[in-house]
Amino acid sequence: LRKVREVKRQAGYLPENVGFYGDMDAVQSLEYIARLNDLKQEEIPRKIEEVLELVGLESAGKKKTAAFSRGMKQRLGIAEVLIKEPRLLFLDEPTLGLDPEGAVQLIALIQSLSRKKQMTVLLSSHNLQQVQKMSDRVGIMIGGNLVAAGSMASLALEKFGVGEKEYSLEEIYMEYFQEG
Repeated sequence: LRKVREVKRQAGYLPENVGFYGDMDAVQSLEYIARLNDLKQEEIPRKIEEVLELVGLESAGKKKTAAFSRGMKQRLGIAEVLIKEPRLLFLDEPTLGLDPEGAVQLIALIQSLSRKKQMTVLLSSHNLQQVQKMSDRVGIMIGGNLVAAGSMASLALEKFGVGEKEYSLEEIYMEYFQEG
């Protein structure tokens, strides 16, 4: 039980479909999550201000979450995950349903957080072009099994004998998929 709590403390998860209590504003939602994660009461206001600024929602703190766009909800979901300062972040289809501008902004935010907070980000996505743009290493899963993992260059080299400049992640994935 102690190990489970420690894992929960060090890992954060953002599901594909983020949900909030629509009658709460962003600050109230973050206060609720902070208390659920046993943050010290005196630290909560500072942490809320910090994560809202990190995700670009500092001006939306008092806005009801029911009025948030999908992109704002994704950002608030990331803020909720970040409030406990995890070392490992799991993101499931984080750009699904976002317009192109929102997706680009969210990708930049994720990359920035990974660098600034020295956080490992595990991303699950069917959008292979986005994965290729934002990942240092990729894992390819087929039928629930990890069939390959490595840098784009190493995966391309393994499949085609050349580096990443020649092949996209989509082409590499299709090679593994066709092998079964």
